[in-house]
Amino acid sequence: MNHSYDAVVIGAGIVGAACAYELAREGLRVAIVERDIVGGGATAAGMGHIVIMDDSPGQFALTQYSQSLWNALSPSLPAGIEYDRCGTLWIADDEEEMTEVRRKHSAYASANVPTEVLDCQSLAEAEPNLRKPLAGALHVPSDALLDPVPAAAYLIGCALQLGAELMLGKTVVSAAQGEILLDDGTAISAAHIVHATGAGATSLLPHLPIRKRKGHLAVTNHYPGFVRHQVVELGYLKSANSVDSDSVAFNVQPRRSGRLLIGSSRQYGAEDSAVDPGILERMLKRASEYMPALENLPITRVWTGFRAATPDKLPLIGPTEDPTVFLATGHEGLGITTSLATARLIADSLLKHEPAISIEPYLPARFASETDAACMHHAGGPS
Repeated sequence: MNHSYDAVVIGAGIVGAACAYELAREGLRVAIVERDIVGGGATAAGMGHIVIMDDSPGQFALTQYSQSLWNALSPSLPAGIEYDRCGTLWIADDEEEMTEVRRKHSAYASANVPTEVLDCQSLAEAEPNLRKPLAGALHVPSDALLDPVPAAAYLIGCALQLGAELMLGKTVVSAAQGEILLDDGTAISAAHIVHATGAGATSLLPHLPIRKRKGHLAVTNHYPGFVRHQVVELGYLKSANSVDSDSVAFNVQPRRSGRLLIGSSRQYGAEDSAVDPGILERMLKRASEYMPALENLPITRVWTGFRAATPDKLPLIGPTEDPTVFLATGHEGLGITTSLATARLIADSLLKHEPAISIEPYLPARFASETDAACMHHAGGPS
């Protein structure tokens, strides 16, 4: 086996898979190192919502760009990925939340993203199984869904067809200055190293400003037509922005197979990957408050995952103080959506190409002042 590459991507979740595919497309000799399986970790715990989000200008730009890349790729996606442009309904429970609906409608319009404000009656017609009455909703028709694990496998497969090599069951012990050491003693050299291990990135780079955020998902059996759109309560945004307390929010999506995927929950400081019965009960109760008939649909599987959250809720994308090391992590709940844009920005940065959107909001250097001391301490420098 050749142990010298142009780029080594650590992690075969959907972000790492996208990075490997994009770099291989550029003609680089690429290797992907993954300690477990393709599409494991946070990818397997993602709902697969290809969504435009407007919490900040940086988030809006990255999600809009990535959605356009997914739409362009969608004709080539296998049926098993279940890509579906079913749109999103952001549900308003009351008039206060309808104010947020109108704000989002205006913000999306300013970025040329078509949306529609639904009143109480229109919402009831769009999703008959929602409780009545609800104040209304924002309909974002461009949003899509996919199954993240087969999507990651597809991107890895595309990279392999372009000559990339996949090393499964290998743990990276160290990766810096163009040198990667694996747990079996294998030494690999690379001009570029891309860390795409999500919440696991801190095992190799403990100074990174990343915190684990645990989430639960539940899936039902097949009930075609029960839900027509990705349906999310506007309170989800408050849940997503909560940084200290455990939270749940109503979030349900239909898969083409007819299964219903139910979320969502967020927990900081939870290291145990086991299902938390209390959180699960809260999450399902919240879902049935918005969609009462869900209570009668048997849950066939429940699982959890850990997402990588940063202080400003934007990912870490781009070069580090080590000129050979690039980061593609910290996406929290938007890694599925933003994987393709992240990969494109990594490739543009690495190859010195002009990016389609500015990489500035996502550069790891924005946290440099907070982490320099930690970096020096980790490297054995003066304290």
